[in-house]
Amino acid sequence: MIVGIGIDVVDIDRFERTLARTPRLRERLFSVAERDLPPRSLAARYAAKEALIKALGGFSGATWHDMRVVQDAAGKPDFELTGALATRVASCRVARVHLSMTHDAGIASAFVVLESREAGGQ
Repeated sequence: MIVGIGIDVVDIDRFERTLARTPRLRERLFSVAERDLPPRSLAARYAAKEALIKALGGFSGATWHDMRVVQDAAGKPDFELTGALATRVASCRVARVHLSMTHDAGIASAFVVLESREAGGQ
C-alpha cells in the first residue's frame, strides 16, 4: 500500500548560481560522495531529498546528511537513509522507497513513492 508520495522540481541554472553564491551550501546539502557531481546531478539529488521529505508529510528532525542518493550497478537511483530519518521511515512501516529522478531542458525533478510493508499502511 502507498503511504506517501512526493515530487520536487529544481531550476538547474538557479540552483547552480545559488551554490556559487554560497559555497558552504554544497557541504550542508550533500554527502562527501555526492559533492563533486555536476550541478544537474546535484539539483536532481536535492529534488529527490525534498521529494522524500514531502512523501513523509514533512519531517523537521531530518538533516540533509540523513539521506544520500546512491545508484546500483545499472544506474537505478535509491536512498541510503541514516539517523533520525531512517528511524522515521521505519516507524511509518515503509518497506520500500521508490525514487525516480531526471534532468532535462534546464530542470531537474524527482518523484518518491513510499510503500508499506503490509496492506493497511501505517
